[in-house]
Amino acid sequence: MSLGAMLAESAVQFACKVAVIHGERRITYGELNRAACALGNNLRSLGLGKGDKVALMLPNCPEFVIAYFGIQKIGGVAVTLNVQSTPYELAHLLADSDSRCLITQESLAKRFEEIRSELPLCGHLITTNGPDDPSPFREIVAAGPFTEDIPPLADDDPAVMIYTAGLTGKPLGAVLTHRNLLTQSVLLRTICHMDDDNIGLAVIPFFHSFGAVANMLAPLRIGAAAVLMDRFTLDGIFTAIERERVTYVAAVPRLFLGMLFHTGSEKYRTDSLKFCVTGGAAMPPEFIPLFEQRFGAKIMEGYGLTEASPVSSFSRLDMPQKPGSIGIPIPGVEARIVDAEERDDHDRELPRGTVGELILRGENIMQGYYKDDVMTAQVLKGGWLHTGDLGRMDQDGYIFLTGRKKRMIITSGFNVYPREIEIILGLHPAVQEARIVGKEDLLRGEIVKALVVRKPGRGLEERDLLKHCRTYLSTYKVPREIEFVERMEQ
Repeated sequence: MSLGAMLAESAVQFACKVAVIHGERRITYGELNRAACALGNNLRSLGLGKGDKVALMLPNCPEFVIAYFGIQKIGGVAVTLNVQSTPYELAHLLADSDSRCLITQESLAKRFEEIRSELPLCGHLITTNGPDDPSPFREIVAAGPFTEDIPPLADDDPAVMIYTAGLTGKPLGAVLTHRNLLTQSVLLRTICHMDDDNIGLAVIPFFHSFGAVANMLAPLRIGAAAVLMDRFTLDGIFTAIERERVTYVAAVPRLFLGMLFHTGSEKYRTDSLKFCVTGGAAMPPEFIPLFEQRFGAKIMEGYGLTEASPVSSFSRLDMPQKPGSIGIPIPGVEARIVDAEERDDHDRELPRGTVGELILRGENIMQGYYKDDVMTAQVLKGGWLHTGDLGRMDQDGYIFLTGRKKRMIITSGFNVYPREIEIILGLHPAVQEARIVGKEDLLRGEIVKALVVRKPGRGLEERDLLKHCRTYLSTYKVPREIEFVERMEQ
């Protein structure tokens, strides 16, 4: 089965059930599948088909879901891009992915127009203004035709490409197959024991691998509903939980800590919540029992990475909870802790309780990095994904992360490689040297901090350097702290 066929199957079984809720909009499974077919047929009329890359730069809105599955209907590859991408970043992402079409909001399209001349292959732009204002996207979905003609697809055909931070400073496109993502789409049923009566709150961006699986693919596979939020406040989240009777929330720890500390949360009704899924960063263990007591919902911790589609391990509702653990591997995934210092291709597994590198094997592991065999070979060895994360496994098989083998910062669930930011800082004419470090932060896990050495005789203020960074980098990569130093400590 392919992702396009998955939606079609759900549309038959749950035709009149609500699939997507966005403000006052209610879209049924039947309507969602019909709209995806219409968009797919339009893409086909543009000459796009199996294997072609179509980029999505959209927030959490029905148009994202329609476009995502419209691309699957033609056997294309959805390239999901962060809506914060700057023109500088977008030029690399669209060129590297060989995208032939970009689907985005009209308000974001100007970033593409700035660089369009640099992207001869990306010849098509489809814009949307949301549900109420006229737009090419709206006309396409309304016009049809609504027939479905999914080409033959193998389980290992690519379905989605998600860009993840790279050690060299340039993002890498992780190619995820239909098999990869379909193994993830069943997790609400197999791990969380959920059915079609459930309603999830989608606050993590769908362009993020965690958001796409937990809040889009998984509920749509079982006939559940997803409440989409593209902009939100904590009061808005509590209002949505109360109004829509949300049963689960999958998000990063920052959101759950915000809920716990939010003044006035007691005025909202949250008794519909059954459980919450946290991932993307470690949830401070001391706050888990406080959250569960306050909201009456169990917190399930998990672990994943884009290259693993992303979920690889999970705690269980019916198993002992071990604070600080990322649970045990999900069905179909194997995990090992191996010697992080090994220099050959033979991974030496370490005894239980010993810290080493976490490696993974299973049907969720990516096909590889797009057009980068060298980097693919560095992380995929002998069928195992080398995560670069350090940890240990106890006698019961629970995994505990202890650090990272690679230089990486995780801020609010987003991976940031320091080298990318250091390169951008180095482009400023007044910067002699720069180093990026992670600084612990309760709500975000870590924040990005820059240590900067000015060139002799050059004046440079923090505000000027931040303006420079915002020109080239997505907001979450821009340093939150800048410290000017005389020299770098070795």
